[in-house]
Amino acid sequence: MKSNYDKFPVVAVPGAAGECVAGWDGCTERLRQAITQRSARRTVLLIDCYPGVNETELLERLAISLSAKLVLRASEAMLSHSTIESLVAPFLRENEPVFGFLADLTLEKFFDSEKIQALKRQVAQTTEGLILIVGCGARLLADGDILVYADLARWEIQQRFRRNEIGNLGVPNRLEPASIKYRRAFFVDWRVADRWKRDLIGACDFMLDTNQPSQPKLASGKAVRSGLRHAVTRPFRVVPFFDPAPWGGQWMKQKFDLDPSNPNYGWCFDCVPEENSLLLGFDNIHFETPALNLVFDQPLGLLGAAVYARFGAEFPIRFDLLDTMGGGNLSFQVHPLAEYIQKHFGMPYTQDESYYLLDAGSNAKVYLGLGSGIDSPSMLRDLKAAQNGQCPFPVEKYAQSWPAKKHDHYLIPAGTVHCSGANSMVLEISATPYIFTFKMWDWGRMGLDGHPRPIHLQHGIDNINWERTPLWVKRNLINHIRPLASGEGWREEATGLQEGHFIETRRHWFDRKVTHDTKGTVNVLNLVQGDEAVVESPDNAFAPFTVHYAETFIVPAQVGPYSIRPQHESATSNYATMKAFVR
Repeated sequence: MKSNYDKFPVVAVPGAAGECVAGWDGCTERLRQAITQRSARRTVLLIDCYPGVNETELLERLAISLSAKLVLRASEAMLSHSTIESLVAPFLRENEPVFGFLADLTLEKFFDSEKIQALKRQVAQTTEGLILIVGCGARLLADGDILVYADLARWEIQQRFRRNEIGNLGVPNRLEPASIKYRRAFFVDWRVADRWKRDLIGACDFMLDTNQPSQPKLASGKAVRSGLRHAVTRPFRVVPFFDPAPWGGQWMKQKFDLDPSNPNYGWCFDCVPEENSLLLGFDNIHFETPALNLVFDQPLGLLGAAVYARFGAEFPIRFDLLDTMGGGNLSFQVHPLAEYIQKHFGMPYTQDESYYLLDAGSNAKVYLGLGSGIDSPSMLRDLKAAQNGQCPFPVEKYAQSWPAKKHDHYLIPAGTVHCSGANSMVLEISATPYIFTFKMWDWGRMGLDGHPRPIHLQHGIDNINWERTPLWVKRNLINHIRPLASGEGWREEATGLQEGHFIETRRHWFDRKVTHDTKGTVNVLNLVQGDEAVVESPDNAFAPFTVHYAETFIVPAQVGPYSIRPQHESATSNYATMKAFVR
């Protein structure tokens, strides 16, 4: 049976006909019209860019087509490469292939003030014609008469890292390993660029979607902002993306009609706004913008006042899928304690998480917590011996394994050793800082690049909670489910997360309409059972929204009351959603 999982969900923007054009010819013509409409002797066209945008392509396509009299690249005013390396060095520790410290730098710090003044003088001396300034930080060189912001999603940036097409902000390191470039982007480039672009989203005249090479899309800033405002009035989905893994499985490939030529798919990121895209529909053109732009532009409507006050313009809940069906075990790992992640990495909160079993094979299991009566010095010796290649680490000797079945829910507070076993399909629900996983043993296997995957043994050892033994785990972390309410054809259960953690999860079983209410805080849901369901507004504030099995969707805080019902009601239907929100 063909999958109904929607891999390219779109938010249709009402009343935006003609506001978006596709292709270089259309984009160039729209910009030419904007320049002509000014009827000015001189026009300064700024195209500010997110790091990773192909600035060379922009210059080549626009400079000649628009007959620019002066063409400048913002990168000409940047500090020397060696100076930039010194600037970012405190945030990128040596001998740390994965981790760093979140940078508090601003984009201005990457620029040389004397170089900026020299380029500004060139702009001032050009008194007629078109002045075209392109690059990250273009707005530092001139106020500009027309401002375009060229953007792309972090997922596409990662693909360009892997293809060695781009390097990091201000340095020519294109040929460095993708993992090294990703670390630098995560801890430095993206923090710097996000601070810069937050103001540009509200100020730009146009936004340029550069996610598809040589296939740009240009929309008016007004139309994009209208689309972002519209998105928080209704349920919506971000664009999921899929990635293979050394332990990856076959379940998603079959259920979601993914490319069968790929050996496996381990990950599906279907609600990670820092990395996912949002598709805005302008008639028949789908404009791709980073979902993070919605968080930046509409934080109150999306998150709600209480969540925004607590976390700022940051989406604190993450849903993703982990597929080991026909694959292998995940790495044996632990997440950092709150004080540790704050001290060592500059992250204000940690990754408390849970595994919800969407599906499971007959022999599925989850490693969670330590075994009974283990000798911690022996465990540490065996971990170090495994890291040194002396012998495999005997996970079964030290970690407790639990049989796993469909719809089980395992809570994983920070400090708890854990690992999803083979033949499981996991919906992972967690706080957002997803990069901070300390692998202590990876079953002796290689990464997809043919090299050993990084092990973070000392970080892991420093964060193990040695009191998470079988009795405690069973009482507190496995199917910690409490009935809350019920009615004809539905029931609601609290399933965690642990007391003291900021995410609450609820499961609703239903065979007819069941009512929900955001109560002023963002809701994230996944249809964990049932083929198709419909989300509706009690007062028709938004059009009915259809979701399919295993799809994650977001209900913005400002939506308020909403309901979910089966698409095809019958006496034998049995549907369920998992919902997460900030307590």
